[in-house]
Formats: sequence, C-alpha cells, structure tokens
Amino acid sequence: MGQLEDMQVFVRVVEAGSITKAAGQLNLAKSAVSKRLSDLESRLGSKLINRTTRTSSLTEAGHQYYQRVQLLLGEVDSLNGDIARENKVLTGSLKLAVPLTFGVTHLTPAIDLFMRQHPELSIELDFSDRKVDLIEGGYDLAFRIGSLPDSSLKARKIAPIKHVICASPDYLKRQGVPENPAQLKHHKILKRPGWPLAGMPLWDLEGQKHLVNGQSSLIANNGNAMTMLALTGHGIIMLPTFYVWESLQRGDLVPILENYSMTTIHAYAIYPATRYLPRKVRSLIDFLVERFGDTPYWD
Repeated sequence: MGQLEDMQVFVRVVEAGSITKAAGQLNLAKSAVSKRLSDLESRLGSKLINRTTRTSSLTEAGHQYYQRVQLLLGEVDSLNGDIARENKVLTGSLKLAVPLTFGVTHLTPAIDLFMRQHPELSIELDFSDRKVDLIEGGYDLAFRIGSLPDSSLKARKIAPIKHVICASPDYLKRQGVPENPAQLKHHKILKRPGWPLAGMPLWDLEGQKHLVNGQSSLIANNGNAMTMLALTGHGIIMLPTFYVWESLQRGDLVPILENYSMTTIHAYAIYPATRYLPRKVRSLIDFLVERFGDTPYWD
C-alpha cells in the first residue's frame, strides 16, 4: 500500500471507532491495519490516534489531518472519475443496506441493470428493515423510506412513495364501498401496529384532515402479508403503491376514496455526512434517480 491507501485506512479507523472494526470492514488483518497507521504516523512524525485494546481516539493533530484527508480523498476520487468518465469504468465494491420489500422488489432489478453496465463492480446487499449504523457496519450507502431525523446523515431523494387505500372486489361486494373516511369505521381494516388506519391521515378536497379508526381484523408489521390477506377478502388496506401496484393493474385490488389525498413520503439514499462520496456511489445514486424519476413505474 502507498500513502493514499494509508490515508484511506486511517479514515476508516476514525469512522469505525476502532482498529478491530475497521479491519473487519476492510477485510484486512488487524495487525495490517495497525501497521498502516504506524507507517503513516512515522511518515508524518506525529501521533494521529490514541489506541487502546478496544477503542481509538483522535489526537489534536489527528483531528486536523482527518478533516484535510477527507477533502483530499474526495478530490482524488473526483479526478479519477474525470479521467475514467469517457469509458465509464467503475471498479471496487459497494456495501448497501436496503429495506426488505422495496429492496427485493424494486432496488434489486435496478441494481442488476447497474451491474450489467459496470461488470467490474461488486456489490454486497444487506436486506433488512432495521435502521443500520452506516459507519459501524461499514456501509457505503443505505436506503430508507420516510422521515430522516438523523442530522448526521446526508440524503438524496430517489423516488416519491405514494399510498393507496384498496380492497379486493369480493370484499367490497360483500361489505359495500365506503364513500368517505367516516364510513371506514364499519369496515374491517388491516393495519400496522400503532397506526390509526395504516399510518397516514387523509385530506379531502377542502383540505380537511380525517383520521379514522376502523375495526382491526388483523395487525401485521409486514406489507406483503397485509396485501395477501387483502387479496383474499379480509379487509381494507392502506399501503405504499410499490407493494400493490401489480394487483391494482390486474384488478385484484380496487382503489377506494380516491377523492381523498395522502401525504407523499420519499425513498432516500443516505450516507454519512463526514464521508467523501466516491464516484461509484454517486453513479449508483444518479442511476436510481434517473430510473425511478418523479413518477416511478409502479405509479
């Protein structure tokens, strides 16, 4: 490794919080990471990190060096990107944290296309609805749907997420079609834990807000399960359209209360605010924004 690689190792140790965690993220031996740091400090003639057996902390010189190195690595990546832009070659690896259903159904086909365009790039996908710690887990990028309260992260919108209220034709034939939110109290509602209907208020054409509690025939924390039960006539659901778009197209589910609007949330690509953004990460985000657009195919 050269000095640039030593800098990258140094940044990863700082962000991971320890040499052990950084070594795991970099797939290097702990001794190799420790040696890279020692070589860098010897070259600089200054101690950058106070190390113990379990943790590490930056010295004052280390703080200054970390800030400058972040800028430098970003400039190097940008320069490499400019030189390689003509043939659009992306190399290396990406580790991504993606939400389960949205990731399997919509992100995976998109990533398949992206990898076909960049066959020298390798990608690791971690499918989970939990909110992962990007730095501790060594993730280059994560995707989240909804609000982003964590101000230590940077985010870019990749797609709007709209909701729809719907039920099967069989259910509506048996129970009738509700014409306003108040009538939902006479219906079976399939909902998520703690949600009044399925998590979102409704607004009428005059801008009035409606919150409705129907009879809950089932509470589930999985949208696919709720969709399956709605398809078999167990009640009304309100879910993001990316769950039910194909069922709506086939007519297996029928939208109701279409004169009432719901809040549009978004799917975001997120990354640590302190980390420079490599070209391969920027390229993937740009690709997804272009693929999904302001009106995704599921809408």
